[in-house]
Amino acid sequence: MAQGTGTLMRVVVVNGPNLNLLGSREPSLYGHTTLADIEAMVRAAAAELGVDVEFVQSNHEGTLVDTVQGLRARCDAAIVNLGGYTHTSVALRDAFLAAPVPFIEVHLSNLFAREEVRHRSMTADLAIGVITGLGARGYLLALQALVAAHRDE
Repeated sequence: MAQGTGTLMRVVVVNGPNLNLLGSREPSLYGHTTLADIEAMVRAAAAELGVDVEFVQSNHEGTLVDTVQGLRARCDAAIVNLGGYTHTSVALRDAFLAAPVPFIEVHLSNLFAREEVRHRSMTADLAIGVITGLGARGYLLALQALVAAHRDE
């Protein structure tokens, strides 16, 4: 979306593999909040902030690459949780480089308190910031930060 056109800020929330299983998948690690709960929470906060928000979730790397490539044409910024692809996908990194859009990377669990393979992100250096270990609240913090950054432009 073009800046300064008087339109609402648009944010796309991109969720990767296995996040559709939130609430039932390893609740001791990820909690009982479902992806639908997170979406409802973010929608409510977005409405209060005057932001249009869209959600995408896929377990397929190619679908996520297509989504990232299309972000510039459909939003001002993104909130991104690439799940396990965070640590492995050069293709997703390349998609962000090819079609840059401001984004914040979010992780429900604290990546640095987990297996060493999860300590590295393929996209963190491209992000405005990274929120890790704050559970579903991380999505709200990311939304607030993106709105503040957008308004400061």
